[in-house]
Amino acid sequence: MKCRLRIFVTVAALCCLPAALRAQQSLPVGLVPDMPPMPNAQGIPTQVNTWNPSALQQRHWLVVGKVMTLDGNPVAGVKVTVQPTLEAETRLLTTDQQGQFYTEYWLNADTVKQFSVVLNANKKGYLKAHALVEVGSGDKPAGIPITLRDQNADPEVLAQADFVSALTSRLKKLGSTDGLSAKSEKDYAHGVEEFLDHQRPDRALGSFTRVLDRDPSCIACRTMLALAELESGDWDGANRNFARGVDDVRQTYSTPATPPAKGAGTPLGIKRPEPAIALGVMESWRHQEDRAAGFFEEALRLAPQDPLALQELGRMELFRHNLMEASNYLGKAVAAPGASPQARLLHSEALLDVGDFDTANQEMTHYLDGRDVKTMPLPIRQLWARIQERKKIEVTYVKAKPKTKVTESIDYLHRTVPELKDLVPAKDQAPLDSLLSAVGKNVETYFRNFPNTASLEEIHQEKLSHKGRVGETIDQKFHYVCLTPTEETGLGFNEYRAGLSGDVGQPRGLSDGFMLTSGFASASLLFHPIYQAESTFRYLGRQKMDGRDTMVVAFAQRPEKAHLNGTFKMGETSMVTFTQGLAWVDAENYEILRLRTDLLKSLPEVRLDKETTDIDFAENHFKSNAEGFWLPRQVKVSVVWNGRSLMNTHEYSDFKLFNVGATQKIGKPKEAAQASPEETTVQKN
Repeated sequence: MKCRLRIFVTVAALCCLPAALRAQQSLPVGLVPDMPPMPNAQGIPTQVNTWNPSALQQRHWLVVGKVMTLDGNPVAGVKVTVQPTLEAETRLLTTDQQGQFYTEYWLNADTVKQFSVVLNANKKGYLKAHALVEVGSGDKPAGIPITLRDQNADPEVLAQADFVSALTSRLKKLGSTDGLSAKSEKDYAHGVEEFLDHQRPDRALGSFTRVLDRDPSCIACRTMLALAELESGDWDGANRNFARGVDDVRQTYSTPATPPAKGAGTPLGIKRPEPAIALGVMESWRHQEDRAAGFFEEALRLAPQDPLALQELGRMELFRHNLMEASNYLGKAVAAPGASPQARLLHSEALLDVGDFDTANQEMTHYLDGRDVKTMPLPIRQLWARIQERKKIEVTYVKAKPKTKVTESIDYLHRTVPELKDLVPAKDQAPLDSLLSAVGKNVETYFRNFPNTASLEEIHQEKLSHKGRVGETIDQKFHYVCLTPTEETGLGFNEYRAGLSGDVGQPRGLSDGFMLTSGFASASLLFHPIYQAESTFRYLGRQKMDGRDTMVVAFAQRPEKAHLNGTFKMGETSMVTFTQGLAWVDAENYEILRLRTDLLKSLPEVRLDKETTDIDFAENHFKSNAEGFWLPRQVKVSVVWNGRSLMNTHEYSDFKLFNVGATQKIGKPKEAAQASPEETTVQKN
């Protein structure tokens, strides 16, 4: 749900103990026959004496597992406490570089038939993981997956507390129609009391487990058990039980999409949407939006007006940039009985994204309900600010009366544009759709595969006279770092400058009447498939450029829809800018070779009459990557502001791959010193 001009894997159970896995304790003498060689204390597989009589009186149990993150990466250095549920030694283990841990227990074969352990996994920066696990036979050890989650909650997804509260409120009281037998009612009530009243979900697990032992077909009971497991820190146990619940629901129908007719004899409790909703939420936490949406759709086939399923499906459509669908589902969620305030907040965001600013503002006002927005969490304040900005954009660009010569889009064919002097005009617009599709695929691939890079940036700043003569100048050099966003749904780059000595850098000259310009690496986002609908395009014809045959496209952003914009600052005043321009596209490979942008309209509020940006792209290759990347080689920005003419030229060279770890030496640039009313900053966001 973020944009710039400004994208997890279930842990697989280990099927056997890897031969190279390091033993975390010494092994006793004596091994049950047919057991493969086990590692010794130094990690070397050793076949020991198999006829020792003591082995006949003992049975060994292997506790083998792997700790991973939500996206499937192993976590090393995790402290794993293994506490048997019977009288046996508690052990503290540490995961290796592959996230694995291992220990072995030897217990009396006559008295121990089943062996269970409580596992607790801890590492700084992660939520604690807790699980009660029945350990498999030593002859066939089953790997135990443990998932650690980041302790910093993702503000863009449903909070766990809200998720658990929404579902448990539906499941607190169950009866025979839910598959709960009379014998289980006391155990279920005790589990609910421990889980919800006393906030001790780990103590509720035993009660819910006993209920399922008697009533395995009680889907609501299994869902409540899974919620208690999740709250106690057992992500994997919760995931398994939610999935089991979904399977149980599906088995009652001939197909998942065809519920049985009313009165067909199936207990009403079987037709529960909660397991599918729960799996959808867990997939959304892993940022698997497509899988999550599938589960929410499945839930809605069972309960078309379910407010939580509608809300979360709308959220997934926002993530997937299906804005009209998002607005539709979220509007239904708001209207459904039992809707949460968050549904209205998400609906406000969806309405904003589809361009219905007035209704978005009404939904935000309804959500705030008289509360001061300044006291709200940051994401809410940011959304509120976006709505206010959009209202300002609508006044400036959409509803404004024509006041300047450049209010309407530039007719590049009929006005004097030297760059088009050799253009062979197009006969019709037939090639436009295929051209935009091919360019869009290239741009999408570029932003998906682009690595972190650093380059040498040389900036030449000029003040020009009314006749175009160069006056004062400044020349500066920087390391220019371009980092891909860490958010799964992020597009564009984070761009930083550093001085040649490695310190944080910021061009000087603002206080001397020069302008600062930045943010050109993401300029081609206008042609990304996600954003093409936010501009109008026209195919102008063909033209030779440096010996290459190019196809020329004119474009103009649509402010009422556009999510990409620039910013022009004058002192403490800033205005959003939108562009129109030209793109020269290679006729063979459909790469953008050159991009020129002009203001969509002048902005008297900041005394900005003209702003033209001209970007030349060149192909670059990196040693460790055979793929070529078309990056800005030279950028020229010219501005007519407050009667003055300013020009900045940026030249980029010596592109190299950039190690993200090095960013700590450079850091994020500090904000530029506050500009005075006579100072200007131009930024392409």
